[in-house]
Amino acid sequence: MTGTLQTLSVGSGPEARDIATLRRDGRAPGLFWLGGFRSDMMGSKAQALDALGAEQGLAVTRFDYSGHGSSGGDFLNGTISRWLEEALAVFGSTQGEQIVVGSSMGGWLALLLNRALRERGDARIKAMVLIAPAADMTRDLMRETFTDAELLDLWEKGRVEQPSDYSDEPYVLTRQLIEDGENHLLFGAPIRTHCPVAILQGGKDTDVPPAHALKLVSHLVSDPVTFTLIPDGDHRLSRETDLALLRQTVLGLV
Repeated sequence: MTGTLQTLSVGSGPEARDIATLRRDGRAPGLFWLGGFRSDMMGSKAQALDALGAEQGLAVTRFDYSGHGSSGGDFLNGTISRWLEEALAVFGSTQGEQIVVGSSMGGWLALLLNRALRERGDARIKAMVLIAPAADMTRDLMRETFTDAELLDLWEKGRVEQPSDYSDEPYVLTRQLIEDGENHLLFGAPIRTHCPVAILQGGKDTDVPPAHALKLVSHLVSDPVTFTLIPDGDHRLSRETDLALLRQTVLGLV
């Protein structure tokens, strides 16, 4: 049993899209999952979180961004603004305190979600677990790494295609995604979370290098932060030992 599959409508008119969510009933603090770029809520880390919720009697909420997994919408229309809007809508349907667990792009979205909620006076995020957090990825991990040819493609064709380590299909990065990301950059000023943050980072991660995660740590100057480096870990951190560490980290915050 993986919870109850529901659909949440986000946006209106041509911007409307149906967001697939999976909910497990349970007590607070609930566990709230934010997946990575081009991943979905059925991945091993999300499943491990759901299993932990089942075992501990905790509520679990996970969902697919538009253009991902079981949700509607076109992936090529995806932007940080759009996916943040969806995260806010799904979070708004939860009850009680939540521990937000964000992987890769989901780590960036977790920080943006927390900031947006606290600006609204909603302090229900009890803690965050960020797995290889890709904060400011559209600039630091995408645009600034493009070759001259890729930059030309971005401006002339409106997209860059890169080979993926995880799929036969290339990563398609749109100009819209890159430009919209500029509206959500966090680096350059202190990041105040008002809650504990635990970061799990693979030492052999080539997608989000350890130095990038440490850059995030250097911006988290006002709240409790733990940084755990898994020396032989890759970007996915999906081995049994990695999942056990995730479980242990979440339980420590519960």
